[in-house]
Amino acid sequence: MTTLQKTPGAAESRASRESRESPENPEATDTRGTHGSPNSPDSPRTAEAAPRRRSTATPLTAGLLAALLLLALLSAGTGAYGIPLGDVLSSVQHRIGLGGHALDRTAESVLWNIRLPRVVLAVLVGASLGCAGALMQGVFGNPLAEPGVIGISSGAAVGAVGAIVLGLTFLGNWTVSVCAFAGGLVTVLLVYAMSRSGGRTEVVTLILTGIAVTAFAGALIGLFLFFADDAQISQITFWQLGSLAQATWPKVLAVLPCALVGLAVAPFHARRLDLLALGERPARHLGVDVERLRIALILVVALLTAAAVAVSGIVTFVGLVVPHVLRMANGPGHRFLIPGSALGGAVALTAGDLAARTIAAPAELPLGVLTALIGSPFFFWLLRRTRRKQGGWA
Repeated sequence: MTTLQKTPGAAESRASRESRESPENPEATDTRGTHGSPNSPDSPRTAEAAPRRRSTATPLTAGLLAALLLLALLSAGTGAYGIPLGDVLSSVQHRIGLGGHALDRTAESVLWNIRLPRVVLAVLVGASLGCAGALMQGVFGNPLAEPGVIGISSGAAVGAVGAIVLGLTFLGNWTVSVCAFAGGLVTVLLVYAMSRSGGRTEVVTLILTGIAVTAFAGALIGLFLFFADDAQISQITFWQLGSLAQATWPKVLAVLPCALVGLAVAPFHARRLDLLALGERPARHLGVDVERLRIALILVVALLTAAAVAVSGIVTFVGLVVPHVLRMANGPGHRFLIPGSALGGAVALTAGDLAARTIAAPAELPLGVLTALIGSPFFFWLLRRTRRKQGGWA
């Protein structure tokens, strides 16, 4: 046994090892790194790959910000009433007191009362859905997770459909949005309460409970549709397909607090999500209160998603595809992934809304249908690519 313990790793004498490991020998670290395993933190391959992976976050962020700014300006000027890009910039500068000049009355009204509220709402909804998707995938430890897994979207749909069919108008034009928001939050709380047992929740139980509650919500929506008249069915269908056509500044102000709170809180959980990726048991040993983290993040996801769905209807695949793409581009670290997914979601939904308005002009395609048409085959391609290159998700 003594001989086995000394070979082969201890073939050298103790004096030789101490000499190599002493601070006086500057080549000691390099020697160990050269002979280390490829997966060792000291190996040259890892040492070279780590800086390269970290460095991609800056150009990715810059690229996403530039794309978002360009798409926002393009979307603000594109439509049945065209406004040149220079005029858009000049009007914005004039409004914020940085020079420029005001446009004619019609152009100012189109830009500030129709186009810009829609652009800002697309940015907020896209950022909320993208960030919520990244958080869900971190909580569940699965890149296929998205906010709809725990029934947020279906619960919001029940709230909206119920308000339409029952003819609720206690908040005027806000009634449907408020009921959708409340429905999403209530559904999440219901799923969590039903999944909790012995003071703990498990990922598998959350998923299965979410599937069951989603199915029940679908049955309720079908029941409401059975009793709805033609006008209500048309309104329900329009809401479920997803659209930003009804964007106004009051709707922007309604979403803004929820989006800002969720987007501000989410990055503070990045380190704990990285530890949770090691597994629940290792994360607990490293000081992470897994149950408390899961509760906090599910509430943040519910806040972001319910607010977004309440004003836009059902918009799919943004929270699923965007974090997946950024994870492949920059790795699984949540320090970049969470804010990056918010930026990526804003870019994706701004581009999607612009396409929905212009592809079939003067008609407008439903935004949710367009994101599903583009997102589903793209996501399937990503899965095939990942499986082929990595033998599955790594």
